Amino acid sequence: MTMQMPWDNRGFDGAKARAARLAPRVCPWDVRGSGLVLVAVLWILAVMTAVVAVVGQTSRLNMKMAMAATDEVRCKWACRAGTENAIGILNEDPKDSDCLADLWSDNDEDFNDVVLERCRYSVRVYDEAGKLNINVATKDQFMALPYMEEEIAEAIVDWRDDNDDPQPLGAEAGYYENLPIPYKIRNGPFKTVRELLKVKGVTEEKLYGEDANLNGLLDANERDGDLSPPPDNGDDRLDQGWIAYLTCYSYERNVDGAGEDRININQANQQQLQDGLGLKASQAKWIVDNRGGGFRSIADLINDRSPKTASEGSGGNQDQAEPMDMQTFGQIADRITISGEKKLPGKININTAPVAVLKTLFGVDDQAEQIARSIVADRAALAYGYTSVADLLNQSSISLERFKSVADVVTVRSDVFTIQCLATADVTGATFRTESVVDRSASPCTILYWYQGANF
Repeated sequence: MTMQMPWDNRGFDGAKARAARLAPRVCPWDVRGSGLVLVAVLWILAVMTAVVAVVGQTSRLNMKMAMAATDEVRCKWACRAGTENAIGILNEDPKDSDCLADLWSDNDEDFNDVVLERCRYSVRVYDEAGKLNINVATKDQFMALPYMEEEIAEAIVDWRDDNDDPQPLGAEAGYYENLPIPYKIRNGPFKTVRELLKVKGVTEEKLYGEDANLNGLLDANERDGDLSPPPDNGDDRLDQGWIAYLTCYSYERNVDGAGEDRININQANQQQLQDGLGLKASQAKWIVDNRGGGFRSIADLINDRSPKTASEGSGGNQDQAEPMDMQTFGQIADRITISGEKKLPGKININTAPVAVLKTLFGVDDQAEQIARSIVADRAALAYGYTSVADLLNQSSISLERFKSVADVVTVRSDVFTIQCLATADVTGATFRTESVVDRSASPCTILYWYQGANF
């Protein structure tokens, strides 16, 4: 029997070793466990950061979208305000004659950069009577326009006529109904100018030219060649399309500058001519005696043999006819008519028409352009433009024969205008455009056409 001495610790050590092997090992500084926790925390932080960033970005985007939507509504009503402002000025404008010096045309203070709450608007007003009416213009008049082609001129006439007989180079129903995407021809008056895009041969480039936004200005994108739309030749001159020279709305009320009905020289009797026009009895008798089956123009009252001034005397002898003199004709030209219609479509305002439109009145030769330019120069020197079509007789470049050819297709006043308005928001830069065609002859003003959106 072996005795274990008190100082013999082998058994104790063995038990201690066994206990150590059986006990779980806990190490507070275990690197692997701490690394996993740290990675998990970092991932959570990254995900939370990404979520916050996405939420913030979405919030900012939603805020910008909300501001843009609000500013678009703001600009929409700013355009409406600009349109109403222009209508108000048109209604206040004297209607005896209309020229480019009137407030509806030349009005920087009321029309350019008008400031409203957080936005501003600009307005441009155009006289529709200063354009060629596509519902009454002849083929020759179309041919006088820049870049016009004979096939297109005839196709325009075919589109508006009431038959299916095409002109030699034109197009009628058969052409349009056999297109890949067929449609019907109007065979009636154009409803809008943009309807021209449905006519054979008319393209957006021809109709709009380089002036894509129709502001009458040469913008940067309209002189950069092919870098950005619209297509342009890259020069510093604005080539306007046909839309600047064409309309389907223009007409003239058959009244004089005071708004009174004109006297029909083909129907009025001698006494009515005397009382209504202030003519001498002898002059009124001459009109009645010489109208035969009816004058075809008010200019038929004069000819190369007409005296410059009236003869002296009271003219009380009703048995003696006295030819109309040039001076008296000039005084009554705006007060007489050969038509019984209340509205005379397609009259061109010689006070507002540009050279390209005035040319269509006188032909396609070089002399026509010279006459047109002389009219533009002459009217610019007059404070209120021409006050009567008879004022053209004072133009040295216009012969009596040429005056007779245009006397019944020109006017000096207008009632139908196009109003274009552009509004821009101050903060977001959002824009809104409107275009309207208004007729101020009625009260309240009649809206004939309305378009709104980002672009015309």
